[in-house]
Amino acid sequence: MVKAVVGANWGDEGKGKITDMLADEADVVIRFQGGANAGHTIVNDFGKFALHTLPSGVFHQKITNIIGNGVALNIPVLMKELEDVTSKGVPAPTLLISDRCQIVMPYHVDFDAYEEERLAGKSFGSTKSGIAPFYSDKYAKIGFQVCELFEDEDKLREKVARVLVQKNVLLEHLYHKAPLETEAIMETLRSYRDQVRPYVCDTALFLDKALKENKTILLEGQLGTMKDPDHGIYPMVTSSSTLAAFGAIGAGIPPYEIRQITAVSKAYSSAVGAGAFVSEIFGDEADELRRRGGDGGEYGATTGRPRRMGWYDCVASRYGCRLQGATDVAFTVLDVLGYLDEIPVCTGYEINGEVTKEFPVTHLLEIAKPVYEVLPGWKCEIRGIRTYEELPENCRRYIEFIEQQLGYPITMVSNGPSRADIIHRKSPLQHV
Repeated sequence: MVKAVVGANWGDEGKGKITDMLADEADVVIRFQGGANAGHTIVNDFGKFALHTLPSGVFHQKITNIIGNGVALNIPVLMKELEDVTSKGVPAPTLLISDRCQIVMPYHVDFDAYEEERLAGKSFGSTKSGIAPFYSDKYAKIGFQVCELFEDEDKLREKVARVLVQKNVLLEHLYHKAPLETEAIMETLRSYRDQVRPYVCDTALFLDKALKENKTILLEGQLGTMKDPDHGIYPMVTSSSTLAAFGAIGAGIPPYEIRQITAVSKAYSSAVGAGAFVSEIFGDEADELRRRGGDGGEYGATTGRPRRMGWYDCVASRYGCRLQGATDVAFTVLDVLGYLDEIPVCTGYEINGEVTKEFPVTHLLEIAKPVYEVLPGWKCEIRGIRTYEELPENCRRYIEFIEQQLGYPITMVSNGPSRADIIHRKSPLQHV
């Protein structure tokens, strides 16, 4: 059986914890898209970790962790992350890398930074991790697959030289930077080859065998629906599909095998980077929520940038769950809201004088104003509570109000950063 854990919103929803928890019942965990431009924060018995490329199953010894063909693989970042994890006492995980996975080159990172610098005030708010240049090269067919590291060097050198003709024109005439040298790139690729050699295999074939043996496979998505290049807040999006449907492509499995899709949604809203964000709040109100939020504050796990803050957005979340094909919803960081007397919830958008509950295209999103319904807060600490019935009445009302607005069953409620801080809930929508 294949299950997917994906984001319903802008990313930063707490997918790492949910994946880590669901991995207890999994045999394989696979990252199927994205790169090291976003992180999954996990708190467990080994400590606190921010994973950027490694799948969140690496803390489970019985699990095979896979980096799928859809991932933007930054090899030095992966190796450093692996070293960091094992240096903190985590036993070396079983790790496989798809031979069809493509490599983030050092010049991808440079081009990302150069373009943001060139665009200045009109930039896309990139993390400067090389993601857009990487995926541009992948679809322009001038990227490098992992398997190419192991082919004839003369053939590889010929391709490098051909690619650098194009890169150096941009470097010289657009960015006014020094050109790249073929032999320097070849040396980098040799180093990459030696680092990944123990892990590379045909992971799609491995997964086919696992499916035939009735193994449980967990797909781990990065970012969320609003960052999808087709269905998100284009152009302020990422460069690979963030939807569970892409899991079949990015992992190399049949689409009909994905039977359960858990869409993770935060109990308030946050986002890193530019783009329309209807329920965004500012000033002291935002600072207070940011300071209390997440685990140690709402700051990007990869960049450390302060996240933009907002109240829960039912319009965006319902849309996010629909596009993901959610079978259930994990509702996270609910404990953060315990300081509030009242909690605004965005239930609609006012656009040109009319209220809609449907998520619009970007140019309409940018002029949308939030329509709020205000719910009473519960004014107490809820960490440590393990059953739904024990939650304060106003806390349960908040969850049930949002579930009604979403139309998707909230089956998990996270009320703290650790793996134990989770409440499983039977939803009336599960049989609908």
